[in-house]
Amino acid sequence: MNRKIIGLISATALFVSASITPAAAGTATTTLGVSLTITAGCTVSSSPVAFAGQSVLAAAVTATGTVTVTCTNTTTYTVALDQGAGTGATVTTRTMQGPASATISYGLYRDGAWSQNWGKTAGTDTASGTGNGSAQNITVYGKVPAQTSPAAGSYADTVNVTVNF
Repeated sequence: MNRKIIGLISATALFVSASITPAAAGTATTTLGVSLTITAGCTVSSSPVAFAGQSVLAAAVTATGTVTVTCTNTTTYTVALDQGAGTGATVTTRTMQGPASATISYGLYRDGAWSQNWGKTAGTDTASGTGNGSAQNITVYGKVPAQTSPAAGSYADTVNVTVNF
């Protein structure tokens, strides 16, 4: 073989063997950022105030329902109930609508003595609380006072629940 080619092959082999040396063992580090932003917030659900069936309304009828509020920990909130959809209703005298536009008056209260009306004016007739991150149940006390019984049938109303936080 030609000496120039053999010298070139030998030099290339020496260069390749010098470049294939194992790397020294070591470590490399970095940091990984992790973040989460919690924003104040609330959710609300309810179960109905369902009065037991009556044939006459000679005496008051009572029932309870529940408003369930889940708010971020330390978030203060108020729960307001509007007058409902009944004809001529106010937050102090709500009405359930029945057959042939007949109505039954009723009230919603924040206490079991039916003395604290539940309305929609913050600081006056709303319920309030502070969130803890878990569901908080608030009882709604309903009362149908004694009144002249209207026609037989089903009576109902829809009241809007608003949570302000």
